[in-house]
Amino acid sequence: MNLKDRLRDRILATGPIRVSDYMADCLLDPDYGYYATRDPFGTRGDFITAPEISQMFGELIGLCLAQYWLDQGSPTPFTLAELGPGRGTLMADLLRATRGVPGFHAAARVLLVEASPTLREMQAKTLAGHAPRWIDDVADLPKDQPLFLVANEFFDALPIRQFVRDGAGWRERLVGLSEGALSFGLGPQTAQPALADRLDDTKDGDLIELCEAAPLITAQIAARIAGHGGAALMIDYGDWVSLGDTLQALKSHAPSDPLQSPGEADLTAHVDFEVLARSARAAGIAHSRLTPQGIFLERLGITARAQTLARGLSGPALDQLVAAHRRLTHPEEMGNLFKVLGLFPSQSSAPPGLEK
Repeated sequence: MNLKDRLRDRILATGPIRVSDYMADCLLDPDYGYYATRDPFGTRGDFITAPEISQMFGELIGLCLAQYWLDQGSPTPFTLAELGPGRGTLMADLLRATRGVPGFHAAARVLLVEASPTLREMQAKTLAGHAPRWIDDVADLPKDQPLFLVANEFFDALPIRQFVRDGAGWRERLVGLSEGALSFGLGPQTAQPALADRLDDTKDGDLIELCEAAPLITAQIAARIAGHGGAALMIDYGDWVSLGDTLQALKSHAPSDPLQSPGEADLTAHVDFEVLARSARAAGIAHSRLTPQGIFLERLGITARAQTLARGLSGPALDQLVAAHRRLTHPEEMGNLFKVLGLFPSQSSAPPGLEK
């Protein structure tokens, strides 16, 4: 028995399933789920995230949050949290870069939101000496202290539902069977109140993606910032509004059919940042302008940092540093594909690198 067989049996017994249910099983099934059973990161995994590309990424995120902590009066204690911390590389770079910020480490309570036992073990090794704590869910974030949080490539892995416009209604895209193989199909036309506002900017046949968890998670983060201060940096690929099919699978660093290898490939979808921003506003806090990652990192001084690191380097090491800088910032690489949205108290200015 494998996950594909289990999904086939489920569909035969109860009928086609939502794309969100398919994604959840593929990523989080305790026996066969992608994140539950392997290390997906790095050259031996299926993808490389920004922190794995270069230490500069985590260092600049750390200095951004530390400066904003200083701007808010250096509150103590405060929660320093990361959603989906991977191997712990970003948090480790963040903490190394902020060692010289007076009082920052003494006040920080490092908290990682991670459900995967495999990744928790890696994070514990990477962050040995920093006394991190783990929670399974954003709802468990402390409610009695400021929250400084980063979510890098977290929202893109949340399960999505997909709907195709059909007149004044919508047909949900489902995963079923065709001649014994997993295949996409459409359910009956239904009204979708959550998509009522999308009837104005779509036409028949347009596909819309809806991540039901994203606004709920954002609201919980925003409520803590509204109550006690802090900031959140959401960094992911996507755009201001969702339109079109962005569900994708990545296996061995190459695109794959999302239905081909359930549990063996990473599944993601582009983030609808407008939904996150709307949720933040509803909670009474402000959000930044949506900013391309390359611009954000340049404003934080990544070129100067690269030049500092380049001193004394030559040959392949220097080439690798130059390539990392380009990959993180160039418009044709991650620079424009990835965006940054900051959340912060409504009466405050935006965190460094962002605009209100």
